[in-house]
Amino acid sequence: AMKPFEKDIRSGIAGKQVVIKPNFVVNNVPLCATHPDAVRGVLDFLKPIYKGRVLIAESTLSKSGTFEGYKNYGYMNLPNEYNVKLEDLAPAPYTRHWILDENRVPLGINLTDMYLDPNNYIISVTRLKTHDTVVVTLSIKNIVMGAPVCNHNNDGSQKPLMHRGQPVGLNYNMFLVAQKTLPDFAVLDGVEGLQGNGPVGGFAMEHGVMAAGTDCIAVDRIGLELMSIPYEDIGYLQWCANAGMGQGDRMKISVIGPDPKQHAKKYQLHDEIEWQLEWKKTGG
Repeated sequence: AMKPFEKDIRSGIAGKQVVIKPNFVVNNVPLCATHPDAVRGVLDFLKPIYKGRVLIAESTLSKSGTFEGYKNYGYMNLPNEYNVKLEDLAPAPYTRHWILDENRVPLGINLTDMYLDPNNYIISVTRLKTHDTVVVTLSIKNIVMGAPVCNHNNDGSQKPLMHRGQPVGLNYNMFLVAQKTLPDFAVLDGVEGLQGNGPVGGFAMEHGVMAAGTDCIAVDRIGLELMSIPYEDIGYLQWCANAGMGQGDRMKISVIGPDPKQHAKKYQLHDEIEWQLEWKKTGG
C-alpha cells in the first residue's frame, strides 16, 4: 500500500526523524490495538530508504504505562528486528495550546511536542475501528487524541479535556488540534478491524484490507467507505476537509488499486450511535 508513494515518502523523510504512532488506547485488549505486524510492514518499507533510527511512540490510558502495552501486544522484539526505539510519551515534553470547554470558553490543554515538531515525519498506523463518541477511529483521530499529554505520575491525562461538551465538543476540539498535528502519512489496517462498541469493546471484523496515503483526510475518507459509514456522519473529518487540510471530496480522490466499494463491509456501529450524531444539530 505504501509503495506507490515511495517518491513522496523519500522526499518527506529527508532530514527528519521518522515517528510511527500506533494506537493502543489501553494495555490489555489486543483487538483495540495496532497489530505489530502492521508496524512491521511500515518498517520493512522504510528500511531501504531511511537509515536513521525510527521512533515508535505511544501514550496509553492504562496506568500501568505504555511499555506494558508494548509487552502485551508483541512490540518488544521490534528493536531486535529493526533500527527502532520504543517510546512512552507520558513523560515527554509538551506545549500549552487551547481548545473549548462545554461552555465554548477557551480551555488550556498540554499537547505532546512529538506531534508538533515540524522536524518529525509522523506516520499514523491504526486499525479500522468504531468509536463511542465520534463514530470511528482512523488515522487523524489516532494522532489528534494521542497528542494530549497522558502522564499518570504527574498531572494525569489531558485527554478527557478534549471530550468537554461531547459529542459536538469532541468533534470541534479534534478539528482544532488537527490543525497542529495532522500526520504526514496514514496507514489504515483493516486486515482485522473492530466493530460494535469500540474503541475498546466490540468484536472483530475479518476484512482483509489496507489503505495508505500522504493525504490523511483522503485516506480516512476511503476508510469510511470500506466500513460502509457515511462521510456525512463524521464531523471533525468534514470540518478538516472544508478548512483545506486535505481532500474530502470522493470524486476528487484517486484510488490506486481496486475499487473500495468492491471490498466494503458493513461494520456494526456503537450502541450509542444516535447520540454520537447529535453533533449534526449544530448545523454542521
